[in-house]
Amino acid sequence: MSDLKPRLRADLTTAMKARDELRTATLRMVLAAISAEEVSGKEARELSDDEVQAVLRREAKKRREAAEAFGGAGRTQQAERERAEEGVLADYLPAQLEDADLAAIVADVVTSTGASGMKDMGRVMGAATAAVAGRAEGSRVAAEVRRQLG
Repeated sequence: MSDLKPRLRADLTTAMKARDELRTATLRMVLAAISAEEVSGKEARELSDDEVQAVLRREAKKRREAAEAFGGAGRTQQAERERAEEGVLADYLPAQLEDADLAAIVADVVTSTGASGMKDMGRVMGAATAAVAGRAEGSRVAAEVRRQLG
């Protein structure tokens, strides 16, 4: 059983007691997404911490994209709300890699796979994504792989 889901529930209770509307709404939303993921498929199951983090990453990405869309449409209040929700979710995710660290990981993968050009991007992306393990967005990894395979 995962430790992250009970932590989210405990933090929800704390937020409700503190009357923190933003944190309460965000944690309710993510717990609903986790529950939906648990019952999807042929049979219900308990998610592992890695699967819960995948749901958290997916929800954070939705918030980031919504904030960009609201910002582009001139709806700054909604964009700020989405960014604040993303900030709440970021507390439960591992720290994102710095650009230099990401570049070093991708360089190691390029060397270990023997990649020599863009034709090897799929192989490098698979290995780099596994090496990064959720500490960087896929688009950042892909951009770095493209830069190094250039």
